[in-house]
Amino acid sequence: MQTRKKYIFLTFLASWLLLFFFGGDQLRRFAFFSRRKVEARRNWPHWTDRSLLKSFADPEELLSDGDPSLPSPRERQAARLSVYKNSRCRMETCFDFSRCEKHGFKVFTYPRERDQPLSESYSKILTSIERSRYYTPNPEEACLFILSIDTLDRDHLSGQYVRNVDEKIRSFPLWNGGRNHLIFNLYSGTWPNYTEDLGFDIGQAILAKASFYTESFRPGFDISIPLFSKDHPQRGGEKGWLYQDSIPPKKKYLLVFKGKRYLTGIGSGTRNALHHIHNGKDIISLTTCKHGKDWEKHKDTRCDKDNVDYEKFDYQELLHNSTFCIVPRGRRLGSFRFLEALQAACIPVLLSNGWELPFAEAIDWGKAAVVGNERLLLQIPSAVRCIHPERVLAFQQQTQFLWDAYFSSVDKIVHTTLEIIKDRLLPHRSRSRFLWNTLPGGLLALPDFSTHPGDFPFYYLQHGSSPSEKFTAFIRAVSPGGAPSQPLLRLIQAVSRSQYCAQIVVLWSCEKPPPPSEKWPQSTVPVTIIQGREKLSDRFFPYAAIQTDAVLSLDEHTSLSTSEVDFAFVVWRSFPERIVGFPTRSHFWDPEQRRWGYTSKWTNELSIVLTAAAFYHRYYHNLFTEYLPAGLRELVDGLAACEDILMNVLVAAVTKLPPIKVTQRKQHKETVSQQ
Repeated sequence: MQTRKKYIFLTFLASWLLLFFFGGDQLRRFAFFSRRKVEARRNWPHWTDRSLLKSFADPEELLSDGDPSLPSPRERQAARLSVYKNSRCRMETCFDFSRCEKHGFKVFTYPRERDQPLSESYSKILTSIERSRYYTPNPEEACLFILSIDTLDRDHLSGQYVRNVDEKIRSFPLWNGGRNHLIFNLYSGTWPNYTEDLGFDIGQAILAKASFYTESFRPGFDISIPLFSKDHPQRGGEKGWLYQDSIPPKKKYLLVFKGKRYLTGIGSGTRNALHHIHNGKDIISLTTCKHGKDWEKHKDTRCDKDNVDYEKFDYQELLHNSTFCIVPRGRRLGSFRFLEALQAACIPVLLSNGWELPFAEAIDWGKAAVVGNERLLLQIPSAVRCIHPERVLAFQQQTQFLWDAYFSSVDKIVHTTLEIIKDRLLPHRSRSRFLWNTLPGGLLALPDFSTHPGDFPFYYLQHGSSPSEKFTAFIRAVSPGGAPSQPLLRLIQAVSRSQYCAQIVVLWSCEKPPPPSEKWPQSTVPVTIIQGREKLSDRFFPYAAIQTDAVLSLDEHTSLSTSEVDFAFVVWRSFPERIVGFPTRSHFWDPEQRRWGYTSKWTNELSIVLTAAAFYHRYYHNLFTEYLPAGLRELVDGLAACEDILMNVLVAAVTKLPPIKVTQRKQHKETVSQQ
């Protein structure tokens, strides 16, 4: 038995020795491949393993995974740190709130140097600030400072690049390391990397910048603004393209793009892939290589065909007739195409990874744009096809609201920037996102009046609320004598008998002081006398004496009965955002005089309700005094007329609605000739 065990053991040992000496190489290769399969499952693909896959390129080129001219993540981070040395800045750490306590939110612009050229765009920005209600020429009163040095274009290859900015700003005694300063920028970096290098240290200044990377953006401190052209209007701006007759929302094309294609460098990857979604039917995606000085040196096999197809379609026609517009990144993250799509009611489909969208602190872009992913381009067509028509229409309406409220002019872009900063100073009195994203928008919802939507006349319907059930009669008296006139006394008696009248406020706009209380008639409601000034615009000042939502604006010589007042007030409560009144006018264009005029002729059309006998919400007193440019109020005071026209224009601009006329048994008497 022992001999048999020894025989079996020796046979087994000899077999292993023979296998090791004659087949060891195969075993080692088998073990190697088994281990490689496990690693491949964990780390696939591992393109640099030359023993498994023959390499047709250098490993360094493969590891770069793209254009070798593009900066690596480490290089981008180094560039950011060179610009944003105070990358942890927040309002609490890099902003001096004490400068804003005494005089409130005032903005000072540095004096412009004669030998320092300004671009057209930066000149518009400074003009917008200097015309705003926050501007002050006194730096001692200022809460925020704006440089007179043009920092919009920081591409050192540009002709508008300003050199030695660091030296210049350090010489300013108010610079203080950038604290309480606001810097505007549209273009940063240069070919080929287009980093966010501005060429100077911004210190602790707030940066209002276009094409902002989220990695560089300091939340609650910096502000992302849109990229706009030098031709962008200073004031007003063109209207959006969505009209009532454009329903249903479905248009000729579903998705369009027409623009440059970059053959090399940053931004080329996304635009080079856009041709994959073009079907020539409802999706039009056209690119051209024909731009730049040496495009022919880099052109590929698609360039000639792309250039021919590119000329077959008109860009404006595509914007007008498409539901969605692709807005891919260019050399930088933002492009002019973004604002063009908003104006055209062409829903932007954003393909710009890492872009901090303009005013995203206040604006909810999820209601107006489709934010896509550059790496998932082929999924975009199916994604937009799945959007329900009702939601498409809601998207289109929101693009028009945002365009008109915040982007249609340089004034609106600059004022939105300032209002966002102002909201940060008093967070408890800042506007909610509801106010920013609902008509008429944050610029027209003044937080000094209220931050609750239910207090504004244009949000009653959305909140299911209604204005107060009483009104204040606000009468402007201009009697030359020292006693109230008979028409004024009769008017007070008629209005005071209204069941809805809560109080009567008389604005005594005369040189002589108002008469004593015994000279005024006995009334069932309190009568308050306010000594006014000679300025005509004072009739729309937000007087604290007015306690009700509704204001019945009256002139001294207006003749109304109590029943007429009651009827007009009931109508106004159904339309609290509008002006509701009796005497009307119509404006028209006079081709001979080449100017606007208005007439009192009775026609089937009206556009103005005179405030000599009209109801409106008291909030419009705040807008008239605080929102309107001072120049317009000064014009009214200089003419000593037309204040009712200005109020009508203001309310129409806010609500996009006309006034409402109510009938009157007695005719309105005019003592002042119309100008």
